[in-house]
Amino acid sequence: MAVLATQVIARTGLAPTYGSAAAGGDKAETGERNFLHVKNGGGSPVTVTLSSAYVYRGQTVSDVTVSVPASGERMIGPLSSELLQNAVDGLCAIGYSGVTSVTVASIRM
Repeated sequence: MAVLATQVIARTGLAPTYGSAAAGGDKAETGERNFLHVKNGGGSPVTVTLSSAYVYRGQTVSDVTVSVPASGERMIGPLSSELLQNAVDGLCAIGYSGVTSVTVASIRM
């Protein structure tokens, strides 16, 4: 798993850098101002899964899944610390149903 570098939006603007989605998944910083921008350049939809780390009254909350259409993109967030922050490394685990032609950026407003 690769840890995505969080890029911060500034008043002067941000030209985000996108990296290839890792076959084994990625990890990103959490926070109410953090989100992912996922681009799918492939011919089939891709499902992005954010692993939930939240437990409420003994019940684990379901993972967050987002479908990114073929030749489409999605902004996903916020990456809530309460819901998505892993207790071991403090990051959000991200999985992809496919990674061919998929790029991702971790962005903070």
